[in-house]
Amino acid sequence: MRIHILGICGTFMGGIAALAKAAGHEVSGSDASVYPPMSSQLAALGITLSEGYRPEHLQPAPDCVLVGNALSRGNPAVETMLTRGLAYASGPRWLAEHILKGQQVLAVAGTHGKTTTSSMLAWILECAGLNPGFLIGGIPKDFGVSARAGGGRLFVVEADEYDTAFFDKGSKFLHYHPRILILNNLEYDHADIFPDLASIETQFQYLLRTVPGNGLIVANGADTNLQRVLKQGCWTPLETFALAEADWTAKHVSGDGGTFNVTHRGKIAAMVEWEMLGLHNVQNALAAIAAAQHVGVEPRQAAEALIRFQGVKRRLEVRARTDGVTVYDDFAHHPTAIAATLAGLRQRVGSERILVVLELRSASMKMGVHRDALAAALEAAERVFVYQAPSVSWDVTGALQPLGARASVSADLEQLIGSVAGEVQHGDHVLIMSNGGFGGFHEKLIARLGHQVAPSA
Repeated sequence: MRIHILGICGTFMGGIAALAKAAGHEVSGSDASVYPPMSSQLAALGITLSEGYRPEHLQPAPDCVLVGNALSRGNPAVETMLTRGLAYASGPRWLAEHILKGQQVLAVAGTHGKTTTSSMLAWILECAGLNPGFLIGGIPKDFGVSARAGGGRLFVVEADEYDTAFFDKGSKFLHYHPRILILNNLEYDHADIFPDLASIETQFQYLLRTVPGNGLIVANGADTNLQRVLKQGCWTPLETFALAEADWTAKHVSGDGGTFNVTHRGKIAAMVEWEMLGLHNVQNALAAIAAAQHVGVEPRQAAEALIRFQGVKRRLEVRARTDGVTVYDDFAHHPTAIAATLAGLRQRVGSERILVVLELRSASMKMGVHRDALAAALEAAERVFVYQAPSVSWDVTGALQPLGARASVSADLEQLIGSVAGEVQHGDHVLIMSNGGFGGFHEKLIARLGHQVAPSA
């Protein structure tokens, strides 16, 4: 089958492309913006990429067009597809029908931590010899790809609450029908499609209705929003995780989260000593260990796998380290995630300076939904640089006023690079936060600083 994917460079649709290629299909795709790491992954798989959405990309006619959720009516490729009567489907529907059917699906949902927790879980299952398939919204360093078919009966999927396609406005995760479901947390986000938190909670309640009675739900016991959803109806056995007062907890946690004991119902089940940072990652690990136990992986075996876990690209990933200055790339774009990442880094680097460079790129950030929480999320940094693109029209400078002279806002990318480079000192940690390509900011800053980019793991 010839498949053409619209929006192929998104992390999800790029993973669909890899799975379709592995299944023997002829795959091509197009996207408006092409940047690593997804473009590199697709090129390595021999998948043909086209820039933009020109009608000729659909010549000759593919057997099926898979449509990413960033595409909408009015897009030239979409209009051509509809006018010519080409067969089309969403990525989640295709995944459910062609990959997940017959598999035991382990899904990871929540506002934060989905990618990292999914990666941890897949790695635990891999180290246990279970050869899982997976589709993750990032690239786990241990695997080097965001998706693979696997060879066993287990499939790990990052279960996103974002809508499915312009013709299917339900959340993606409603297509997956998991047997094991991790619920990491729940906050308001995606303001472009959800008017309020209650509307997101409704989608999560629909998700709970798809998990069978002989499955398992692993939920954050400290998240009040999740507890409210669970009280609306839960028909599946439930186990909770949290840093305290839950079925799965962590004891004797070091300040940076680098070591901790895993306890299950009050008894020590394992010890983890790893390279990951932050209490948020300790909770991610608890969730992954709990889910893995349900498919036969003992906690001590899971902990041994996590000791070797290398993390995920673009999650506090070191991009350059030269002359005492370290440059990091991180995907955080919600105040809660920004604060958690900063807290983990602060515990690791102590009193050394942290300089944050933040792109306000997500729909919620562009709309100013998180403006009141932004300054507090950045409080742990000695210096904050924020890029305000033309699409961001709210008063960013005013929102950052509590940070005083530590914060500055720029609407010019080249000027911003110069400002950051001019303030970097020996021993600094430069944390670049964006959920997109950021106009090549990372590479340009590193070149400006005269650093060598760290080799890919």
